[in-house]
Amino acid sequence: MKINIYAIKSSLHDEEYIRSEREKLLLSLKDLTNYVFNYVEDVTKFYNDADLSLILIESGGSENEFLKNFKYFKAPYRFLTYSHNNSLPAALEILTYLQNNSLKGEILHGENDYIAKRIIEICNNETKPSYLGVIGKPSDWLISSSSVDNKILKDKFNIELVNISTKELIDEYKKHNEDLAPELFNATFDYEELKKAYHIYLALRNLVNKYSLKGLTIRCFDLLDTVKSTSCLALALLNDEGIIGGCEGDIGALISMFLIRKILHKPSFMANPSYLNFKNNELVLAHCTIPLKMTTSYKFNTHFESNIGIGIKGELDTSKTIYIFRISSLLDSYVLLKGNIEENLNKFNLCRTQIRIRLNSIEDINYFLTKPLGNHHMVFYSDDENVKELINYLSILGLKKINN
Repeated sequence: MKINIYAIKSSLHDEEYIRSEREKLLLSLKDLTNYVFNYVEDVTKFYNDADLSLILIESGGSENEFLKNFKYFKAPYRFLTYSHNNSLPAALEILTYLQNNSLKGEILHGENDYIAKRIIEICNNETKPSYLGVIGKPSDWLISSSSVDNKILKDKFNIELVNISTKELIDEYKKHNEDLAPELFNATFDYEELKKAYHIYLALRNLVNKYSLKGLTIRCFDLLDTVKSTSCLALALLNDEGIIGGCEGDIGALISMFLIRKILHKPSFMANPSYLNFKNNELVLAHCTIPLKMTTSYKFNTHFESNIGIGIKGELDTSKTIYIFRISSLLDSYVLLKGNIEENLNKFNLCRTQIRIRLNSIEDINYFLTKPLGNHHMVFYSDDENVKELINYLSILGLKKINN
């Protein structure tokens, strides 16, 4: 999001002091929202290329300055204010003037975290929502992740779900008969299986374009009987392009992956916790698809449960810090665990990509057995400083971190 700021003040105030206060406020709001705050000096460009434009009242005595530039401003008028410099009294006078003339406006005032929350709410309500597709419906075994409150999803995150039938996906799949360039992937496999998997990708890509989707989750096991293939490779390719691709119709996982991409601009590995080791504070995570760009190398195998189609055996970078994340399906809490990848595994009785992770504390392991938010959890590379942006964003929206 890009927020344009135009400032007005009385000429009586010290310019250097005013500038310093402005920079501190905008830097704080940037950190709290992860939005771009653009200070505009030319009032004629105030609304150019902006998701939201705010008038910063920097001091008392700004009322006549506002009137001088009134023709350049548009309703609804939104005023950003300080708790000092008589900023609020000036904004009150201006807003009263507007209301007396049947014009709508609002004052943003208070602690910076409150102002940041209100800015996010305004942007969510006034910008185009992000559409996420649900193809088929959640898998039958996802009894805790089968639905979310669509109103809360829209109000908090400006996300809307688009329900798409499996039949529509299969109809799109049948339209494709393109040959596959052998050099497309850095791995070899049965050509006909690769071609089927690639056609599933093309079909999903068509649906992404048709419905303007930022991401999707698919009831992928339905493809085993209908097209005798899997969506593992297709989802990996979508994630590499920045389009979220999630498995099994898990809506909570889809939203979690979307937030990682939106806030941190990072891909994530959606995986099943498969084994916990309390003695070493470790767990094993595994799944049959992963963004190829997250791997140091990969090869193709069959899908684990069905032994058909294509699954991906990816190797992850053991030198990088990772985080494990999931938002609750109630959209009111989340878990965020920190650890390191100790080893890439190759067990015959697990999904194809397998990693052994050492977590920071025994409390993190206890989370899985005492208060889990679901089955699938998202793994992503990050450092402490970067991940603060995700924590701040969720905190502003009122979500509670359930682990210490």
